[in-house]
Order: sequence, then structure tokens, then C-alpha cells
Amino acid sequence: MKRLLCRGLLPAILLALTACAPAAPFAVTPVPTPDATQRAERVTVRAAAPERLNRYGVVEGFWFPELTCELGVGWERLIFNWEQHQPTGPDDWHTLNVDDRWLAAAAACQREVVALLKHTPAWATDGVPVAGVPRGLYLPDDDPGNLWANFVRRAVTYYDGRMGRGVQHFIIWNEPDIAAGVFGHEFAGTLDDYAQMVKVAYRVAKAANPDAVIHLAGTTYWHDVNQGRTPYMERLIEALLRDPDAARYQAYFDVLSLHIYFRTDSVYDIVMTMREMLNDQGLGDKRIWINETNAAPTDDPQWAVTRPQFPLNLEEQAAFLVQAAAMGLAAGVERTAVYKLYDQQLAPGGESFGLLSPVDAAPRPAFFAWEMVVDHFDAAETAALARSERVDVVRLRYPDGSQLLVAWARTAAGAVLRVQAGGPAQRLDLYGGLTAVQPQDGAYTLNLPGARCDPREGCFIGGAVALLRLPPGDVQVQEMTPGGPLSLIFPGP
Repeated sequence: MKRLLCRGLLPAILLALTACAPAAPFAVTPVPTPDATQRAERVTVRAAAPERLNRYGVVEGFWFPELTCELGVGWERLIFNWEQHQPTGPDDWHTLNVDDRWLAAAAACQREVVALLKHTPAWATDGVPVAGVPRGLYLPDDDPGNLWANFVRRAVTYYDGRMGRGVQHFIIWNEPDIAAGVFGHEFAGTLDDYAQMVKVAYRVAKAANPDAVIHLAGTTYWHDVNQGRTPYMERLIEALLRDPDAARYQAYFDVLSLHIYFRTDSVYDIVMTMREMLNDQGLGDKRIWINETNAAPTDDPQWAVTRPQFPLNLEEQAAFLVQAAAMGLAAGVERTAVYKLYDQQLAPGGESFGLLSPVDAAPRPAFFAWEMVVDHFDAAETAALARSERVDVVRLRYPDGSQLLVAWARTAAGAVLRVQAGGPAQRLDLYGGLTAVQPQDGAYTLNLPGARCDPREGCFIGGAVALLRLPPGDVQVQEMTPGGPLSLIFPGP
């Protein structure tokens, strides 16, 4: 989804703190992004690193495979377009929309490809082309008239092991929660129709390849919440569980998918809402992925965008991605992907989410911020969030006992943290630079600049991110408030 209704509701105290705060960019000097030598050194270091968990990905990295390799992401989402695979009938099988060269390039960089199956061919629906319900959807899976079953079976079989690594993850459609007549509408069927598509896909895919992983469609959450409706995903899970064979087929899905944009705190809050819902339904073993996240800048000196909501600059886009990755880990997200590497064929002034500039495909600051996330967040063993009215702090712990604090201000006022920890530490900047630091009076001080806030949206993105690498041992974090130190407590062991 390129533009989302994602206002939501901020806690009352944050609204009180920010109601009169003007929109403003970070009041800090931007951190220099890596030069060519530093970029090459980081690629070399990464190549020698242990095997990764592939937590972090990008949408459509195939546009610039060498830059995607440099980025270091472990997975990539590609659209596997049914309409283009079979444009005129069931005997077609055209695969140029998923070029073998793209699959080979991903495999060469040890990057997993995740398929997004969508777009009904005109010949395969009695409804509108692209968004229509596939004809024969309620027929048995092995009936030749079940056109959706036929396509899923053929796609799963064809791409199993293709170009060495193949494809095993399949997302079933995209954003079915967006109603007709609303920007981004992609599915014209009912919720029960979409549930049937999921059930058919699960049974057929698992029969064709037992290792296939079925993902529910990414949904936007706010389209329902802003209209006072129960979120689509909650209603969908209830519909799937009503099926008498739901237990036999593991509720017909392996991964719940989310799309979360622009609001830092929404990442944690929405994921935790979905996790609680899954737990309540007895599905606590299901995984959660964020298939799309980003905050498209408006204030790019090379590419100005006029947008009534969410004004932000290039450094704030980079900060949001770091904050989103940290919040996702703290909430238990298995994988997260940024939308997207590059905005191809974008009209002048069009909203640009890309990690690369739409002008010349040069890396934006967000590119290097996501590379930093890949390099420093991927191996974290645990993550926990400590939150006050003014700050968010995520603590990552690694298998060797070392730790990383990721902190930012939630309000326009900014904040100061005092961190007590034993031994020397390193400051990590937003783009991966490390600087050795020593404690002063037994503690480190983190000055957190104020967040971007405006009267309409509140403080939608946190302030500039501070990152502190710490050795193993006990760590105590205090927020220095006018009323005295406030201890920030991380939940869990």
C-alpha cells in the first residue's frame, strides 16, 4: 500500500504534550552517510559474518541487484502476477514477470524470495478483472473448474527449487481489507470469499510442496479502525476457524502479515494487538511478519512531494525505519521488509517510498539506515521495550551477552537518558558508524532530540535515534525528568 489511512488514536497525554507543537524536522546535524570505501568494507565484513537469521527484507530488490546485495537483506518480496502468468487462458504460462535472472540474482546473494500471488485474469473471473473473485473458487480443489486452485498448484510446483533456491513462501493476495472505491482497492470479493481463497491455497500448496509456507494477505488495520469496524484480520481468523476442518489444516495459514506505515508506536501496538488476538484464538504459535513498512519523505531536496499528512525529511525516514525495526523485534515480529527499494516510473512529484532516489537511484539515508539494521539487529537473541510518556527504549541482547540500546524521544520536548553499565561502550550512529565511548561518573548520557509533531497528527515519528552498544552485564536506564530520575524497566527476564 502506498498511502494509508493510519491516523489512529494517540494516548491522551501525548496529545496534550503535542497539540500546540509545530511540525519541525530534527533539530540536529545530519549524520554523514558512508562513503564508497566504508561501503565496500562493510560488504566485506558482512560476507565473513556467521549465517544470518534473514529477519530483514526489502520489496522488489530486483531493480538494482548489486545495490540490494550491498544492502544485505535476507529476503525480498516479489509480485507473482496471475494475470501476467496466464493472460489469455489456463494453458498460458508466461514467467517474464518473475524473470529467472531475478531469482538467480537473489540466490547468488543468499536472499530468499517471497511470492505475492494476486491479480485475477479477466478470463478467470465473472467479476472485475484483476480484483474479481476467481471463477470456480468453491469447487473441489482437484476440479479443473477451480481456476485459483489450478494456478496456485502450478505456481508452487514450478517455483519449487527454481534457479537453485526456489520459492517456498506465498502471500495470498494483498490488502483485501480496502473497500471498492477507496485508493488501493485490490479485492472485490467478500471476507468469506477471501477466506475461501486462503483455504484453497493452503490445501493445494501443501499438497504440491509440504515445505510451502502460506501467508495471509498484508492488511492496513487503519481502514477498519478509523471506520469503527473490527479489524479485517480478526474477522478473517474467526471465519477460518469456523471451518470444520480448521484444526486439521492448522487454521489454513502459517504467517499473519501486516503493513504498517508512518507511526512509530503503531508498529508495536498493532503487532501486540494481533498477537493477543492470536493467543485468544489458540493460535499463539503463528508467526507475524511486517511485509511493508516505511515513511515516505516529503522534504527530499531532489524530489519534493506535496502531501497533506505526515511531513518528513530524509533523516526522519531513516529514523523511522530503525524505530520500526526495533519496535517489531520487541513485539516479537519474525521478519520485517521495507517498502520498497526503488519507485520505478514515478510521475514528477509522486510519493516516493524508495530507499533509492527516484531521480538517479542513488542511495538515500534510509538505505544506509536499513543496512545498519540488517547488520546490527538481525542477530539479536531477545528484545524488550521500556516506554515512558516521553521516550521509547528498546534493548537488544545477543548470544554473547552484549547489548544494544535503541532510544528516541516520543514528544516534541526531547529527553535525556542516563545509562549505568559496566565496561566500555560504543556509540552506533544511524548509518552504522561505531565510536568508542567511556562512561562519565559510571554512566553514559543519551540526549534525545524532540520528535516531529504537528497539531493534526501528533508525534507520529520519534526523534533522532540514539544507539549504544554495551558489554554483557547489568544495565540500568533512567530518564532524567524535572521531577527526578525515572527508572525504565524492561519486561521479561
